[in-house]
Amino acid sequence: MKKEVRLIGLTGTNGAGKGEAAAYFKKKGYTCFSLSDLIREELIKKGKDVTRDNLIKMGNQLREKASPEILARLILKKIRGRAVIDSIRNPKEIDYLKKQKNFILLAIDAPVELRYKRAKKRGREESVSTLQEFIEKEAEEKTNRKKGQQLLNCIKMADFVVINDGSLENLHKKLEKLI
Repeated sequence: MKKEVRLIGLTGTNGAGKGEAAAYFKKKGYTCFSLSDLIREELIKKGKDVTRDNLIKMGNQLREKASPEILARLILKKIRGRAVIDSIRNPKEIDYLKKQKNFILLAIDAPVELRYKRAKKRGREESVSTLQEFIEKEAEEKTNRKKGQQLLNCIKMADFVVINDGSLENLHKKLEKLI
């Protein structure tokens, strides 16, 4: 008998479809939480604009001040039952979450040109206006700094990698196979 997945972690590149994956799991009865939402709350408390630049800086500051896994610790305090945890960007967050019962980590990725188009389309403050700027900004999220963002290392730690280079329906089919 297949064991039930209680916690699903989502990591991956900007615009790859993590939010769409979270929405899919929400329809399947999971509650959705985002580590980025914790950072957004902190920015709002401090009266700062919620931009991609500020999200990166604030997330790194929180990890520097407390610990690399602080966001995972804080989010778990809010979770009851089955949940999806989006926006995981540090391996220590993953290490902490993997200690939880029935946790799996999914990485969502897509070709950079497609991700750039998606990011522009969703209308958030991305701090970039060209594909080249998008690629350069993403480099800030792919560091090896212990208390910084380490997207590539997080993707390598995933139990499953989903390449989201097709339709929304295609993404849903790939996710269904995993649960």
